[in-house]
Amino acid sequence: MNLAFISHPVCREHRMGAHHPECPERLSAIQDRLIAAGIEMLLTHYDAPPASLEQIARVHDLDYIEMIRSAAPRVGDVLVWIDGDTAMNHRTLEAALHAAGAAILGVDLVLAGRHHAAFCAIRPPGHHAGRASGSGFCLFNNVAIAALHALEQHGLQRVAIVDFDVHHGNGTEEIVLNDEHILFCSSFQHPFYPGTGADTCAPNVINLPLPARTDGQAFKAAVESRWLTRVDEFAPQLILVSAGFDGHAEDDMAHFNLREADYAWMTRELKRIAERHAQGRIVSCLEGGYALSALGRSVAAHLDALLGH
Repeated sequence: MNLAFISHPVCREHRMGAHHPECPERLSAIQDRLIAAGIEMLLTHYDAPPASLEQIARVHDLDYIEMIRSAAPRVGDVLVWIDGDTAMNHRTLEAALHAAGAAILGVDLVLAGRHHAAFCAIRPPGHHAGRASGSGFCLFNNVAIAALHALEQHGLQRVAIVDFDVHHGNGTEEIVLNDEHILFCSSFQHPFYPGTGADTCAPNVINLPLPARTDGQAFKAAVESRWLTRVDEFAPQLILVSAGFDGHAEDDMAHFNLREADYAWMTRELKRIAERHAQGRIVSCLEGGYALSALGRSVAAHLDALLGH
């Protein structure tokens, strides 16, 4: 069964300035690499619908949603900054709605049995967005919205969220903290932005703070000792992935030394768990990754592993 690839053209229209690392070219780099690697022909493409207010409000406070809607510029060439590194242009709100909608559609497709897995090529990313705050390039928390949709709309009882971005998924953690139906695992460089996660103590959170210069061997050892058995024991009915590739050795946004093979390994391990407990169901959402060539290669390796190659 082939892989669902979900995106929307408006995700390329969200811009935060000429030199901002979270740029539209990220999606082009992914597309170009998938074509070059021969993976493009194995994908079924879907245009993401916009998420509804009801779907977003399962996760975010209504006052926050209204603040974002009110702050959104109505004309081009205007940027509204909601924090020091997160801005909105006149297409950002629409892009954020479709990004969340992509994650929801991914859940619907895999739970309906139309695909075993889905990848959402979306921006803005989401894992730093909390209930009432956006930061770190994020406005709405795409994976959390997908998780609550799976629980409330589809009646699942156990959803695992695995976040291997190099930055702690602080927004996701805030939203799902102490929710017995969600297991949240986040690996990240510590100490580093956003400076959270190392001291979290909650029964449904497994944080994996790792030092700068962590390489693939150290990453695998930590994941094997801290994550995999726990995720397996949780027996998730669905695995959601916050797929950040900014821990790649070529990405200067952080200081990990991971390679494409490490992301492929992580994906294969999650796929094995999903096949044991969740009928193989995985929905992966793009988070970070800013070195364009490395991002394209890493996503290709991730999707190749999801395809079972």
